[in-house]
Amino acid sequence: MKCPVCNSLMIVVEHERIELDYCVSCSGVWFDAEELELLLEAMQLEGTRLSLDNILTSPEAKSVEKKRDCPICGRKMKKVTIGHEPAVLIDACSWGDGLWLDSGEVGQLITQLPDRPSEKSDPQGRIISFLGEVFRVRD
Repeated sequence: MKCPVCNSLMIVVEHERIELDYCVSCSGVWFDAEELELLLEAMQLEGTRLSLDNILTSPEAKSVEKKRDCPICGRKMKKVTIGHEPAVLIDACSWGDGLWLDSGEVGQLITQLPDRPSEKSDPQGRIISFLGEVFRVRD
């Protein structure tokens, strides 16, 4: 799959049935719709504002950032803000193919999650630790 930002080929990073497409050139990450749902399920965060349905029904954010093409369907993605203080601007395929997060945005979202437990205590901790390592999140 080609990166929607720099057009480089992306690599697949896999952990417990979750495959993320990662661009080694610009450090962005693509979440297919199913992968986002698997991740939220593993973190026991289903039904939260982070679900794909909630993101897709959110209003489009105003941004000077260029609209990007979905790496799956090729259509322009919409800009949406998620998270809080500060909100994170992401790209979402309006057709439901998935989400694009630029370099550092996964880390911003992870640091906003409440009660980041240790990896040994539960699945959420393992997933957060995994994502933190892959995307270089630091406390």
